[in-house]
Amino acid sequence: MGHPVQGTPTKQNLVKIHDYLWEVPKSFRQDMKVPARIYASARMLDGICNDRSLWQLVNLTTLPGVYKYAFVMPDVHEGYGSPVGGIVAPREDEGVISPGLCGYDINCGVRLLRTGIAYDKIKSNISDFVTALFREVPSGVGRGGWLKLSHKELDEVLCRGAQWMVEHGYGDEQDIVYCESGGMLSGADPAVVSDHAKKRGRDQLGTIGAGNHFVEIQRIDEIFDQDAAFALGFTHGDATILIHCGSRGLGHQVATDYIRLMLHAMPKYGIQLVDRELACAPFHSPEGGQYWRAMASAANFAWANRQLIMYEVRKAWISVFGESLAAPGLVYDVAHNIVKKETYDNVKLLVHRKGATRAFPPGHPEIPGDYSRTCGQPVFIPGSMGTASFVLVGVPRTMEEAFGSSCHGAGRVMSRTKAKEIVRGQVLKEELEAQGIAVRAGSLAGLAEEAPIAYKDVESVVDVVHRAGIAKKVVRLRPVGVMKG
Repeated sequence: MGHPVQGTPTKQNLVKIHDYLWEVPKSFRQDMKVPARIYASARMLDGICNDRSLWQLVNLTTLPGVYKYAFVMPDVHEGYGSPVGGIVAPREDEGVISPGLCGYDINCGVRLLRTGIAYDKIKSNISDFVTALFREVPSGVGRGGWLKLSHKELDEVLCRGAQWMVEHGYGDEQDIVYCESGGMLSGADPAVVSDHAKKRGRDQLGTIGAGNHFVEIQRIDEIFDQDAAFALGFTHGDATILIHCGSRGLGHQVATDYIRLMLHAMPKYGIQLVDRELACAPFHSPEGGQYWRAMASAANFAWANRQLIMYEVRKAWISVFGESLAAPGLVYDVAHNIVKKETYDNVKLLVHRKGATRAFPPGHPEIPGDYSRTCGQPVFIPGSMGTASFVLVGVPRTMEEAFGSSCHGAGRVMSRTKAKEIVRGQVLKEELEAQGIAVRAGSLAGLAEEAPIAYKDVESVVDVVHRAGIAKKVVRLRPVGVMKG
């Protein structure tokens, strides 16, 4: 983590809007075009002020065309250009699009599967199931999968995302219904994705890589909203499966390619930035349009990746439990790092969510009909190994206050390097297993990087979002098995 720099707000600069929302007024710095907002409890503010997160947040308010305000969620921590947990929405007509504000792992996201089976009924088989997952789902840095695509097939995946996977037998139509944007962003164009990016992604569908990506088995141990839980198909004590992954090397290369392109393009448009990591271009420029189409292509690759991982999870399930237990069904799939065209206050915006997720309320046309009529869009907040994850749903207030957004996870408080210095992977594995959590990991060092002490308290993060009224808690999930790269 870095250190605060000149022009970074302190706690004394923050104006309290309510107990869980704070504002850096536009008057704080001359270059601010709009205020900056922080969703957090008072107790969290000291930690948030420890790195460059708030400096990066204020920098977002200086972007051309920025609308209303920029803000961060309680899981915020320092990132590349934009803080992780940051949301900013330039106007589509006069604003910019920025790869750093989307993130390197384009459409990193999560999908949750319901089993409809009580955990107690399959408890004795969980260790075998985690072993089967480790066998079926390829993992590790740079590791490829079993599905080899031709050049033409990869381009089709970049255009059609999860829909291509379902059409080729790796799922069913219901999987598309319960996927954000139907598992496909329109406007994708494989021609603007570099050959190098395609080469990196060609054999990576159906793989989770390393880092904080995982497949986790959980049990529902608390229900906060019975009606919403019923609408989502949840019963207390049931087992669930959470998949967390993104666009792998392909998405990372797209970000790298277009950050470089925009750094060269900015002088042409007279764009001067506080931080070069915010490299951007007008949306209605050749460079901006190219990045939009490349970003959409990488997002589609990520949805295809999670679709194929789910296919592998279902294979592992059948190999352990047989055909007598129905394969797990998809609750929903949400994206974290993405740029979306959305309209608020009758203004067309480019909503950049980096380490943040949609949280649309009941009645919104972009969520499945049964959820739209009842509970709203599901929101999944993974915690860290050994803690808990949460399911929330969107509420109307988030459309008024937060561009339809919520937090996306616990949020790091310790670098991966520091975590490895403090935590021994083998000891952590033994501690988790002592808690009844079956663990399979390709690397003990990688396991140490994701130790619970490296993350904020997910209960506190979710509590802020819930109490601020921008998403509503539904259930808590406790881990019982985890498979990591």
